[in-house]
Amino acid sequence: MPRKKQDPEIESRIEYYNQRLRDLRTDNDLTQTQVAEILHVSQRTYSDYELGNLRIPVEVYIELAKYYNVDMNYICGLTNIKTPFPGNWT
Repeated sequence: MPRKKQDPEIESRIEYYNQRLRDLRTDNDLTQTQVAEILHVSQRTYSDYELGNLRIPVEVYIELAKYYNVDMNYICGLTNIKTPFPGNWT
């Protein structure tokens, strides 16, 4: 289901973390198809996550944080420091 438009500040934050997802993917030389396979979703679904057309379930954020070994705060754009994901996930 597509996301409803929210207030501009929230929309700006969402665009920021969607860009963060794209940056993590491209920094790791991955295609959308490869990340979609990791998440067990279609390439189209993953593309819609990056474009902000679909809300990203928290479980997906957790899987991405584990995969990229970064803290959830980094993925969500709350910090620019790439702290490793807590625990022994790598």
